[in-house]
Amino acid sequence: MALDIKICGLKTDHAMAAALAGGATHVGFIFFAKSPRYVEPAHACRLREAARGKALAVAVTVDASDAFLDQIVTAMQPDMLQLHGSETPEQVAELKVRYGLPVMKALPLSEAADLDRIEPFIGVADRFLFDAKPPKGSVLPGGNGVAFDWRILAGLDAGVDYMLSGGLNAANIGDALRLANPPGIDISSGVESAPGVKDPALIEQFFRAVRAARDDRAA
Repeated sequence: MALDIKICGLKTDHAMAAALAGGATHVGFIFFAKSPRYVEPAHACRLREAARGKALAVAVTVDASDAFLDQIVTAMQPDMLQLHGSETPEQVAELKVRYGLPVMKALPLSEAADLDRIEPFIGVADRFLFDAKPPKGSVLPGGNGVAFDWRILAGLDAGVDYMLSGGLNAANIGDALRLANPPGIDISSGVESAPGVKDPALIEQFFRAVRAARDDRAA
């Protein structure tokens, strides 16, 4: 099975080049002002040009206003929207129609019962992103470097398309792939030398670890 790999929170040409060189299928840009990974729509537009024809550009928002979403979509021309806030199924459906773009809905998980939150979005969201619930006191809904128990995904319906996120890095990606066998993975803080600072060497190391893990499973 092909594995989608999203490098999220990109801000520099060097990081973008490393993500594309490693084989990223998706590149993500954060439009949440409280995040150290925040970028202006015009800057994201310039960076995403390198990904055209190579990886899908994802605009990540958190309960963004209609005006800000309009600005992002107009300036950046993303291939997909990722909604990382408290958006309802009705809002997801509305945004899909308004922009004519697929939508990935992020949902925080910590225990098996949290999987019930998926049901209202089935048939509405094009894909899910499963992230760990943020630590107490965090202002960020994602990118906190926190993992959840991947084993709870074993009970997930095989037809649910998702990306696994939260606390992934080169050291644990092998376990994540073995325990959850996700169709896609998303990494941000796990390839940073400091909050918001993507490290091309860590990005390369992560892709090597993914390839090694997949080779081990195929052997």
